[in-house]
Amino acid sequence: MGDHVGDAADAVAENRARVAARAGLPRPETWVWIEQEHGRAVVEVDEPPARPPTADASVTTRPGLPLAIVTADCAPVVLANDTAIGVVHAGHRGLAGGVLQAAVERVRARGMGPLRAFLGPCIRAECYEFGAGDLATFVARFGSEVEGRTRTGAPALDLAAGVRIALGEAGVDALDDCGVCTADDAASFSYRRDGTTGRQVTVAVLARAPA
Repeated sequence: MGDHVGDAADAVAENRARVAARAGLPRPETWVWIEQEHGRAVVEVDEPPARPPTADASVTTRPGLPLAIVTADCAPVVLANDTAIGVVHAGHRGLAGGVLQAAVERVRARGMGPLRAFLGPCIRAECYEFGAGDLATFVARFGSEVEGRTRTGAPALDLAAGVRIALGEAGVDALDDCGVCTADDAASFSYRRDGTTGRQVTVAVLARAPA
């Protein structure tokens, strides 16, 4: 689903069209795609931009406008309240930089009602070996819950725990975690497992209010 990792453009376009058809969504060309850069920038959108803005999260209050992010180990997070939604690409750099808190702030400012979150497939601690020095920085920031071990006993970052802690700090009311590890799941793309690889997509759409 990613158009920036060397996959054939025609194949990517066909895959995106299949997802749109299966989900009953408009053409992917009308979705909001972003140029992700592992930062904390959030873009607010009410219509598809002429070209993808550089950001790691997008937010809208427009019903029926699909927001999309692509990932291959980083955490895809959907945020929603009654009248606004957001999608967030949260790798370890974005997590440390506060992208989740920034996106929560925008969704809360634009919408109303309890704020809920969904965590999609991402790499989990048992597969995510992390340098001890870098891990210590995350532990100092997020606490010991983000300190994990791989199956071989090496130091690991628990990215999902970091997401949960960051969302809790931001006051999110509920989190639903799909529990899938991209590196363990043969149906998922994983950069850590495969190196050169494709991307899966997470799409969120704000439902129209009942008539």
